[in-house]
Amino acid sequence: MGQTLYQKIVRGHTVFEVDAQHVALYADLHIMNEYTSPQAFAGLAEKGLPVRCPEKQMGVVDHVIPTHPVPVGQRTIVIDAAAHQAANFTRNCQKHGIHLFDVTDPEQGIEHVVAPELGLIRPGMVVLCGDSHTTTYGALGALGFGIGTSEVEHVLATQTLIYRVARDMRIHVDGMLARGTTSKDLVLYIIARIGAQGARGFVVEYTGPAIEALSAEARMTLCNMTVEAGARGALIAPDATTLQYGGAHIKDLSGEALDDAKARWLALRSDDDAKFDVTHRFDASDVGPFVTWGTSPDQAIAINHRIPALSADETERHNASKALNYMGLDAGQSLDGLPIDHVFIGSCTNARIEDLRAIADIVRGHKVAPSVRAMVVPGSGRVRDQAEREGIAAALIDAGFEWRQPGCSMCLAMNDDILKPGERCASTTNRNFEGRQGRGARTHLMSPAMAAAAALAGRIVDIRKEIAHD
Repeated sequence: MGQTLYQKIVRGHTVFEVDAQHVALYADLHIMNEYTSPQAFAGLAEKGLPVRCPEKQMGVVDHVIPTHPVPVGQRTIVIDAAAHQAANFTRNCQKHGIHLFDVTDPEQGIEHVVAPELGLIRPGMVVLCGDSHTTTYGALGALGFGIGTSEVEHVLATQTLIYRVARDMRIHVDGMLARGTTSKDLVLYIIARIGAQGARGFVVEYTGPAIEALSAEARMTLCNMTVEAGARGALIAPDATTLQYGGAHIKDLSGEALDDAKARWLALRSDDDAKFDVTHRFDASDVGPFVTWGTSPDQAIAINHRIPALSADETERHNASKALNYMGLDAGQSLDGLPIDHVFIGSCTNARIEDLRAIADIVRGHKVAPSVRAMVVPGSGRVRDQAEREGIAAALIDAGFEWRQPGCSMCLAMNDDILKPGERCASTTNRNFEGRQGRGARTHLMSPAMAAAAALAGRIVDIRKEIAHD
């Protein structure tokens, strides 16, 4: 029987089998941030252990860093606990010879934006990080997934992980996304269809014409949010799009070496007779602009639909009622026209140059509604610089957006970019949990285009209508 892409990557990185379900998995790259690494380094110190492969580690300060628009060299963390975390992280990286993108590094950014743009993510790799959205790297044919703090310590000490092998799921998407819809809408649609636990215990491989048509950065959005369906990983087989992205970003391979690598990467795919444990099929033509109405990413609807009626199932009814109460909404209500207070465009889901180009195209010649505070936080220093060179930053500033420095920012309330209780935010992030953007804050997930249109209108609108008007 043939093997899936996932099985091939795991087999190629298995140091030894632990038992029928677990293997010692070798990691090609381990990425760390300031909030999941302190206990791991402390554990090494207690045991007197060194970092086994410092050159295969990378550190990024991104979750607690402020994003105020000051020059890079002047960036400081003023929250005491956060400053202590970052300083401790810096000391540990320096001690063990680990490259760190620190607070004042011009290439600092969100870890899942920085790593691909530096050419560090390549097809067939296993990439680990103490952050659940490490699934992003599946867009380039790499197996990436998040690990816990105790596992971070184990990887630092051994460059391996005791890993429970997942099951295989294929999600095949036919057709093409219509104008006004994006990979963010597609993944929200899929999560809404299969549920927040619909891929639990699986690594998902995406296939089909709609997936093949996506850019590399759009694929990153798709794989990034697949974890919101409970997936343990996400993969897209390398193709011409993957090779083009790799060729543009990988700087230590060229000429014949790069050609040989590309040939190997193209061979990384599931065999025709490979067996998947579960297969879902969708059609991209069924996808419209999606917006979340509740407090879980699967509580989402197309903008031209209404919030569903409460289910007869007691558990589902309770969860939906609780979410609606928190969000200040009612079953049967439309989200089209719902007033908002804040717009946040950023995060490891949607803060790449492609995302910023899309919002600039929408806002040029327009102004942010007076009732709205709108922020754009680029995913990295490189993205920020490129946006300024292309005139994107100027267009956003002219429209009334705040143009910030890179960081996780308002994706989560771990820094000083926090919503006030009751504030309603149109957000390009990946999670809309209670309190995710601040205690009592109300988050509506959507695409960058939808968020930009909401900023101009002062309310959630259907981007397709706005495009038609233009």
